[in-house]
This record gives sequence, structure tokens and C-alpha cells, in this order.
Amino acid sequence: MASPKKLSHLVLQTNRREQMVDWYCTTLGAEVLFQNKHIAFISYDDEHHRVAFIDPGPLADKKPTEGKTARAGGEVGLHHVAFTFSGLDELTEHYLELKEQGISPHRCVNHGMTTSMYYYDPDHNQVELLVDNFATAIECQNYMRNRREDDKNPVGIDFDPEELVKKVRDGLRIEELVDINA
Repeated sequence: MASPKKLSHLVLQTNRREQMVDWYCTTLGAEVLFQNKHIAFISYDDEHHRVAFIDPGPLADKKPTEGKTARAGGEVGLHHVAFTFSGLDELTEHYLELKEQGISPHRCVNHGMTTSMYYYDPDHNQVELLVDNFATAIECQNYMRNRREDDKNPVGIDFDPEELVKKVRDGLRIEELVDINA
């Protein structure tokens, strides 16, 4: 059986289409490729659209979750969507740019194979911005296959994004983040 070659796009149904478009364009560095009063398509790369927003009319709001239930997911449905940056410099500089605009992560986690920052969009969906802690995809897969049982915390270790920025500016190498859970 054939497998897809990539994840193409994400479509979100919302009552806040304009706010969502603005938030995702800001957070992902994307641009609007097309929109009307019911739908908008944005992309941050050469894909025809990476995220779309549909406003079909009144919808029930998603219930915000706090504390421990926010981590585990307090309701059924999509837990989060993730976007990968090319390196630690890009991730930390993007964090600082978003922070200046009032967009801050609600949780930051070193998962071993990734260093991740989790944000809430205007509809309270979780969006993960991350960098892979390995040079190749196969190294990340091997970490997941072989090393996860040995982790002190299989989900990961929370970190302070300001401390990460300082460490990156002081020369932290991505390889140094891999063994954090061992």
C-alpha cells in the first residue's frame, strides 16, 4: 500500500476567521493566498495552502482547559498541530518575535527528539512550534523506537524559554539537548 509523501494542510472550523488568520499568519510567518467571508487559505512555503479556516456560521466554542487537563487534553478531538523550524536559532528568535507581539507559549518541553513550544490559538487549539534535536529523521525515529523506555520522563522535561534563548546565544548546540531525558 502506498503512503503519502507529506502532510499537506490543516483546516480549522472557526467563528473567529479573521482573528485566526491574523494569529496563524503572525505565528507561522504565513501569507493569505485567498479569502472570502467564509474561507481563507494561508501558506508559509511553496504549498498552495498549509492552513485553511472555514466559517460556516455559529459554532460552539471549545472549552479552555487548564492545568493538568491541558496537558492530557480535556476533551476528544485534535490535541495539537506541530510545525518544525530548521534550527534552534530560528526557533528561539521566532519565540522572541512572537513574545514582542504578545504571543507566548503556555508550555515548553524538551521531548528528547524535539525541543517544543506550545501555544494556544484564538480558538484555544494547541499549536506546537519545534526543532528536531537530531540531524536526520531516521535518528529521531530510532530515538522513538529504542530510547524512550529509558527516559526518566517519556513525555519530556519542561524548560524555561528565556533560559533556552540565553543558552542558544551562548553557543548551545542542538546535540546537547538529546540526552536531557536520559
